[in-house]
Amino acid sequence: MAQHIARIGHSTNLVGIPTGLLASTAFNEHPLPLHISGVREANYGLFDRLKETEDAGEAAEIFQDYMYVMFGLNGESRNRQESSGPRRFRSSYLKLLSGWGFDSNNPQGAVLKGWVESRFGLFPTFHKESLTRFTSPAWATYIEEKMSSRFHNNSINLQLDLLYEFCQWAIARFGLWGRRHITLFRGENGFDEHRVLGPRDGRWLTVRLNNLVSFTANRETASEFGDTIMEVQVPVVKILFFNNLLPRHALKGEWEYMVIGGEYKVKASYY
Repeated sequence: MAQHIARIGHSTNLVGIPTGLLASTAFNEHPLPLHISGVREANYGLFDRLKETEDAGEAAEIFQDYMYVMFGLNGESRNRQESSGPRRFRSSYLKLLSGWGFDSNNPQGAVLKGWVESRFGLFPTFHKESLTRFTSPAWATYIEEKMSSRFHNNSINLQLDLLYEFCQWAIARFGLWGRRHITLFRGENGFDEHRVLGPRDGRWLTVRLNNLVSFTANRETASEFGDTIMEVQVPVVKILFFNNLLPRHALKGEWEYMVIGGEYKVKASYY
């Protein structure tokens, strides 16, 4: 018998909070600190050095230099040098961010959703089409793409672990926003990628968002992507990446935030 993906996710994760609680509206309204087990401890040299920084820009440069050296991301260096010999393709967090910005349902998007699944325990709800059964062709495509050796190599999950932990470190260290939640927006022409749970209460909906979702801090920008605007109070502990975190990346210009999903209370309105 084919199994419906009714459960929100796996029974275990790497952040030490039950997946059901992590995914709930209760957690999103009253968030707890989140850390991926062992990442800061295993990279203590980076985080010790970050403690000495005085501003977010300096910290971001240190982080990106560490990633270049740690994962051999020569092709991502700001001082590129042409090589006469063949160069082995190395997957990098920057390539995944670039791919995500182009299309969140491409193989790079599958790797990112797979990382969320493995670290936070949350199943995706959509990849190219609705993911409703573990035995469905859509789920098989997602599995195939998230494990593709083209983008799933060079310790890519560890790269994303470090990106998340650096993002959370920067928010805490430099008091970015100085609050537990941030108001973000997303434009939709439908809710194909997400699942509406229960009846609508005026403008409010409870929605199970995909396990990784793009939002923007700018309502005008959100309106360019759909007639219905979702307004969400996102706990900062669920932010993987935001536009100003790094000096060099491919998501500039849209005030984009990459947010860990789950069940959220959403204010929906027409633009």
